[in-house]
Amino acid sequence: MADLSGLCVAVTGAGRGIGRSIALRLAAAGAHLAVIDREASRAEAVTAEVAALGRPALAVAGDVTRAADCTEMVRCTADGLGRLDVMVCNAGIVQVKPFLDITEEDWDATFAVNVKGTFLTMQAAAAWMRAQDPLSAADAADRARPRGKIITMSSIAGRYGAGAMAPLTPHYRASKASVISLTQTAAYALAPDITVNAICPGLVGTDMWRQIDQEWSATEGWTTGEAWKRRTAVVPMGRPQTPDDVAGLALYLCSPDSDYMTGQAVNIDGGLIMS
Repeated sequence: MADLSGLCVAVTGAGRGIGRSIALRLAAAGAHLAVIDREASRAEAVTAEVAALGRPALAVAGDVTRAADCTEMVRCTADGLGRLDVMVCNAGIVQVKPFLDITEEDWDATFAVNVKGTFLTMQAAAAWMRAQDPLSAADAADRARPRGKIITMSSIAGRYGAGAMAPLTPHYRASKASVISLTQTAAYALAPDITVNAICPGLVGTDMWRQIDQEWSATEGWTTGEAWKRRTAVVPMGRPQTPDDVAGLALYLCSPDSDYMTGQAVNIDGGLIMS
C-alpha cells in the first residue's frame, strides 16, 4: 500500500458508496481526511470511521452545485487539516428514464451535480492549491512535485452512447462524458502545478446502482434485481465491482507514483470496456 502519511485530502460525496470507500482507503494509508457530503449526518458518520483508524478527520456539509459552498468546503479543509493536497470530486447523481420522457428539469438536475458541481469543486480547489507550496519532495528529492492533485469521477458510461442502458440514461452519459472533457481541459490549464485525472468505474455495488436496478427493472417490467443480474453477468472478471476496487485506483492517483500523470481518464470496470 502507498504511504500517504500526512497527505491532506478532501472527498465530496463521501457519505456513502464510492466516496466513503475512497475516504477510508486513503485514511488507512495515512491520509488526513475532509469528508464532504450534502447530508451532514452522513459526513459525520464516515468521519467517525476515519477517526477510528487514528487519522485526523473533519466532516464538512456542502452542496457542490453552489460556488460559495465549494469555496467554503475548500477553506474548511485547509483550515482544519493545514492544507489541501488532493481534491476528489466524487459527488454525483443518476436517473434512469426513457429518452423521450426526460424533462428539462431532469437534464438540468443531472448536469448541475455531475458537471457544474465537478467544475466548481475543481475551480475552488485549484485556486487554493496554486497558492500553496508543492507537495513534500522528501521521497522524490530529485524531481519537482505538483502543488496539488484533483481526481474527478466519470464512468464508463461516459465513454460511449450505445448499449442496453443508453436509451434510459442519455443525460447521465452525457454528463459523465463532459467530466472527461473537463478533466482534460483542467489538466492542460493547471499544469504543471496541479495534476487532474478521472476515474471511470463500471458496475459498482452501491446505492446508486441499486437505484439504477430498481428504475431500469421497473421500466422493463422485470423483478427488482434483474437488471443488475443481467448487466453484471457479462463482466469479464466474473464478479460485480466493489467500491474498494475504485478506491485502490484513487490511492494510486494520490500517491507520488502518479505525479507525472495528468489529463487521463482511467477505466476500472473488470474489463467491460477495453479501450
